[in-house]
Amino acid sequence: GQERRFSVDLVGEVVRNFTLTLWNVYTFFVTYANLDKWTPAPTGTLSAAEGESALDRWLLSELHALVRTVTTALETYDVTGATRPVVTFIDDLSKWFLRRSRRRFWKSESDADKQAAYATLYEALVTLSKLLAPTMPFLAEELYQNLVRSVDPTAPESVHLADWPLFDAAAIDEELNRSMELVMRLASLGHAARNQAQIKVRQPLAEVAFSVANQDESRALEEYADLLSDELNVKQVRTLGSAGEVVSYNLKPLPKQLGQKYKSLFPKVGQAIQALDASQAGPALLRGEPVVVNVDGQVFEIQPDEVEVRAEARPGLVVAADGPYLAALQTELTPALIQEGLSREFVRRVQDLRKQAEFDISDRIQLFVQSTPGLADAIETQKEYIMGETLAVELVFGTPPARFAGANATAQAEFDGESVTFTILKNA
Repeated sequence: GQERRFSVDLVGEVVRNFTLTLWNVYTFFVTYANLDKWTPAPTGTLSAAEGESALDRWLLSELHALVRTVTTALETYDVTGATRPVVTFIDDLSKWFLRRSRRRFWKSESDADKQAAYATLYEALVTLSKLLAPTMPFLAEELYQNLVRSVDPTAPESVHLADWPLFDAAAIDEELNRSMELVMRLASLGHAARNQAQIKVRQPLAEVAFSVANQDESRALEEYADLLSDELNVKQVRTLGSAGEVVSYNLKPLPKQLGQKYKSLFPKVGQAIQALDASQAGPALLRGEPVVVNVDGQVFEIQPDEVEVRAEARPGLVVAADGPYLAALQTELTPALIQEGLSREFVRRVQDLRKQAEFDISDRIQLFVQSTPGLADAIETQKEYIMGETLAVELVFGTPPARFAGANATAQAEFDGESVTFTILKNA
């Protein structure tokens, strides 16, 4: 009996931010699983990861928690509660698990780590197909038919005839989930600092240091520092001894809030706030904690929304803050870091040409390069890395032999003050 508003724009937003994200993860899995001829082992209900990867254990922990959440929501007729957590999970699956696991799928050797990565991602996608069945029946069916029925003809013939997934409470590691949530939040801060410095992620940097809220978070930061190092492309990740190590704070009393509250005492209260040790009071206010001032023998508690805290980074650093969390990025570039950044940018251009030339992801290539001296030095220094990333069996400074004319792809590029012309040839 109520009108139902419909928005094409909102539908488009769902497609962009949810449907396509899920489909891209699914496509990635199918592409590499087919390339490696990977097939799943027979499984029943969800099982805990047996591998050593923290990412695998975290994703399956979150997956079990998601099954628990969606099941409870559907049993209580809470449609929103049954769908929004799925959106969040798929976003984390794409932007964190898959981003941080790509090399595990790309590497040529099929070791236990690679097998665990496939098994974990497969389990997540199959479970998602079942969780989505009530709300996105056709998409869920498409996923299920290709992921399950194509490899197991004895499975139920439709996702809508399959059993609802069961969660294992023992597989849900709340501490791990909290730790990884912190790591993702710190990674976001690190990217914010890079954006402020206008330094692209492909350019390696020496160090990022983080300020966190407590000792437990400091231990989590140390345990998962390698994930942050890879995500932010920095050589070292550490915990700050204190925020004052990288920033100086300035306290500005806010006249509107304090004036209404303290009236004629406001000037003295403002002076007392400015007399505080900003290195102590600033971080406390940013954490949402009040600070205390003494005015004419009276003690007043100053709230965080009554003071503007300005933080200024010390020279050579860029700082991004979010409440009690702070990321300090060292922006000084050494010649070695510059060379590494040039090589990474060159790799991206070669990969783009591979796609344009419609090479298969497994095709080996010969790479011929002509470039300015600075880039040539970087390519020579990083030659092994470049060949590994681009699947090049040979990297030659020069032009390809005339007999290969018409059988190759060529591109030109200019970046970071350097220029290059390069040719790729599919290796026979």
